[in-house]
Amino acid sequence: MKTPRLLDLTAAIILLVSVVSSLPPLVSGDPGRRVSMTLVRGAAALGAFCLDGSLPAYHLDIGFGAGSNNWLLQFEGGGWCNDIASCVDRSKTRRGSTRFMSKTAVFTGILSNNASLNPDFYNWNKVRLRYCDGASFAGDAQFRNGTSMLYFRGQRIWKAIILDLLPKGLAKARKALLTGCSAGGLSTFLHCDNFKNYLPRTANVKCMSDAGFFLDAIDVAANRTMRSFYTKLVSLQGIQKNLDPNCTRAFYPEPSLCFFPQYALRFIRTPMFILNSAYDVFQFHHGLVPPSADLTGRWKRCKLNVTACNPHQLDALQGFRTDMLGALMNFFRNSTRGGMFINSCFDHCQSALQETWLSPTSPRIHNKTIARTVGDWYFGRRNGAKEIGCPYPCDKTCHNLIPTSTTADSLVNLDI
Repeated sequence: MKTPRLLDLTAAIILLVSVVSSLPPLVSGDPGRRVSMTLVRGAAALGAFCLDGSLPAYHLDIGFGAGSNNWLLQFEGGGWCNDIASCVDRSKTRRGSTRFMSKTAVFTGILSNNASLNPDFYNWNKVRLRYCDGASFAGDAQFRNGTSMLYFRGQRIWKAIILDLLPKGLAKARKALLTGCSAGGLSTFLHCDNFKNYLPRTANVKCMSDAGFFLDAIDVAANRTMRSFYTKLVSLQGIQKNLDPNCTRAFYPEPSLCFFPQYALRFIRTPMFILNSAYDVFQFHHGLVPPSADLTGRWKRCKLNVTACNPHQLDALQGFRTDMLGALMNFFRNSTRGGMFINSCFDHCQSALQETWLSPTSPRIHNKTIARTVGDWYFGRRNGAKEIGCPYPCDKTCHNLIPTSTTADSLVNLDI
């Protein structure tokens, strides 16, 4: 029988996929550019393998014109696996093997090469790093599973991809932005300073996390579900040695806390932009109200439609927003080089979709789109590129992208 924690994990990974699959279509007339996959042939020499032993991969769209020496790298997201059973299952899907991945990827939003849809980064070299290790590109361990091997080699995958890109022009980058969504957004926090170390000292290097600010939240049953999950993840995949040592010393004897961005953030030296919803739908469903905390289904209707939430449930959601803003307050007040866009949409990942990145109907705070705010911050077009939206339900620019179903029973057959 599966344990409640494993059930939570399964549902969590499924939800990430369901959120993506339920997002609105791209802006009319923008089909997106399809970019071919590149396998990292030199990865084997570094021991850099996906969970199943396949080679890691990325998609590279070559920059042009004034952007030829500028680079944008985006970590792909897609949940995590923190025990052998879930990692074995994951290794048989596109989340754990390049053998099952689509060999092309659609580049939209911040990856678009259309100047009208992505005015600040359209002509940059843009790379999507495929996610196949299940630990936000941070693990370094392995496990023999009978006659086969599970490879927890996310940290080596990160290094192998960077080393493959350096001779392709990354080594001469003048400007660079490391970004990612969800589990990839968390990767951005973990690898931001290391990314800067690979590039020329004269390069303008910054990082942006999208939907990666996962809170060490107390759920509605008064448990720390996410903390328990991450503790097991850090242990299984050998992540601790790859976390910031200044952070792990500060949080001894619980170094796994440094996997949470709220604790790692103050140790990051490279300029950081945080894009997140204060009501992030993944964290709502699996941090604040995980399945193990709602065994009777009292939150089911609220999860499916926020307008169906009762006053007590709305209070809990407002409390989650308060906790997120509290965790960000030191950064908001004291970071002179940081930026943020914290809106009040029930959403998860907003930079890679044209609809939310930059379109006539994209979310806004003080009439500023995400694309404009990020661009203003990166290029220093104005001081204080930090935007915090008003609490739900006052923001009328939201899409509120809650999936039509969040029950594990109806989603178990999804390709994750």
